Amino acid sequence: MLGKLLTALALMTASPVVAEPLIIAHRGASGERPEHTRMAYDLAIDQGADVIEPDLVMSRDGVLVVRHENEIGETTDVADRPEFADRRATRFIDGREVSGWFTEDFTLAELKSLRARERLPQLRPANTAYDRREPILTFEEVIAIARAGTERTGRTIGIAPELKHPTYFAGRGLPMQTALVAVLESHGLTGADAAVFVQCFEVGTLKTLNGMIETPLVQLIDASGGPADLPEQTYAAMITPDGLLAIREYADWVGVNTRLIEPRPGAPTALIDDAHAAGLKVAAWTFRAENAFLADADRIGDDPVTRGRMDEMVERFLRLGLDAVFADQPVIAVEAVRVMRR
Repeated sequence: MLGKLLTALALMTASPVVAEPLIIAHRGASGERPEHTRMAYDLAIDQGADVIEPDLVMSRDGVLVVRHENEIGETTDVADRPEFADRRATRFIDGREVSGWFTEDFTLAELKSLRARERLPQLRPANTAYDRREPILTFEEVIAIARAGTERTGRTIGIAPELKHPTYFAGRGLPMQTALVAVLESHGLTGADAAVFVQCFEVGTLKTLNGMIETPLVQLIDASGGPADLPEQTYAAMITPDGLLAIREYADWVGVNTRLIEPRPGAPTALIDDAHAAGLKVAAWTFRAENAFLADADRIGDDPVTRGRMDEMVERFLRLGLDAVFADQPVIAVEAVRVMRR
């Protein structure tokens, strides 16, 4: 319901267990369908997710499209398309050399001719059955999917777009902030009560957006390194009490690597409490069910593909006061919330 989503977006709670934690489908139900596809988003909505998350990159003609990265060799069939063989290139993105095929070298029409495939076939072999069934989506199409999901389920489905590498794209003449705001404005999603919150690892991008829209903003924070646009800054400094207060000047949430909250099971840090004290809400990424992604104590057996105790991990984090869960298997997170509410 809209009440749940807006309450979670706008209000803080002093309870040790969040009253209405948000379940965010990380790239859709990406543990069960190829990520960022219509089928992944629709499944996540039907499983009870409150929010669907698209990662945004740009086409050569300036359209926001939905892919994990702008390099699309591992998530589409582009490598099998001889007409695009000469588009293979090497780029330096956020200080890292990357080789492959890049969205910014393709028009939207060309990107639409490609088909999505599973990014982690060794860990998620069942998902490969859905390879090459669907095209790349645009951001506008994800908005339409959320609105159709709202109508279908009677629950307001939110959207959590993440801007990927905006400084890099700006250097190529593709300003992401301008494109994002134009889409949000066209759909009436720039207000503080919009069922949208915009994420980015870059600080400058969020500060710019803070002056352009009232839509809630999320500062993403990894377990190491720092923002690509501020080489002198570290994420470690950003999660100190002073660092969190500085973030509150331009953002409403922090979205943090789970290891920053719980370096090992049962040994949490003070990050959630510190963020709440600074007036920030906290989302954690990414909860994944496969043993390969879990700490030893949460695994079941030794097979990396086998699903472990993600449900118990979600419950631990919610008892710490976590406000939102990014999950590849949202159905597990939804059920964990139900169990805690009994």
